[in-house]
Formats: sequence, structure tokens, C-alpha cells
Amino acid sequence: MSDKNRIGIGVGAVVFRGAEVLLIRRGKPPFQGSWSIPGGRVEFGERLEDAVRREVKEETAVDARITGMIGVFEALPSDVGDQAGHFVMVDYAAEWVAGNPVAGDDALDAVFLPIAIARERLSWDETRRALDLACKARR
Repeated sequence: MSDKNRIGIGVGAVVFRGAEVLLIRRGKPPFQGSWSIPGGRVEFGERLEDAVRREVKEETAVDARITGMIGVFEALPSDVGDQAGHFVMVDYAAEWVAGNPVAGDDALDAVFLPIAIARERLSWDETRRALDLACKARR
């Protein structure tokens, strides 16, 4: 089976700091230049929550405390114009602990934005849905 025909497992985090949420601007394909929540692939042998903390730190230099799972989201090649292949994403809600956002790893930019502005910048409907669910769970 080629890598193109494999299912990727990824994680993402909606990280809150008060009334703001952490976003990154993607530095690599797929969707290079678009805004998203920090996240990425789970490494072999890595627990999901460890992966999400690692990805947030690598992409933004921010430390976050996981507060709960938001949901499981799926991206099929037909959903995203075959840019990313088939991915299953497990997204978490988190609270900022420490650090100022600095773009790192594969991010072009990392910034805390007011929730409404962050929602407008997000490119993918499923990521907006993850943000909405995280906000609802936080109330």
C-alpha cells in the first residue's frame, strides 16, 4: 500500500487564553498560507494528548493544558481536493499555560486572536466547527 493510500492520524488544539484563541498560519502544504489551529501528525507510539501538547509547543512555543476532547473529524481526499489525503483528526480544547506565540516548525505565523476574528480566519469548516464546540463546552 502506498503512503497516498494510507489514513493519517492527527491531532489539533483549540487553545484559549481568556477571550482569545491560538491560531497558526500553515507554512507547508497542504493548505500552505491558510489559518488553522495548531496540530499535526501523531508519531508512532505517542499518546494523543502527548502529541497535541508537542505539536502546540513545536508550532507556537506555547505550553497548554488539555481540558478535554472536542471531537473526531475526518478529511477525505474528495473533501479537500486531494491535497491532504485521508486524515482522521482528534481535536482537543486546551488552556494557555505559558509562553508567547512564536511561529516554529511548519508554521509561518502564530498568534492569539479574539475568538470572533479567529473564527473568520479559519479556512476549513470542520476547524470552525471544532472552535464552536470548544467555545460551547467552555461556557
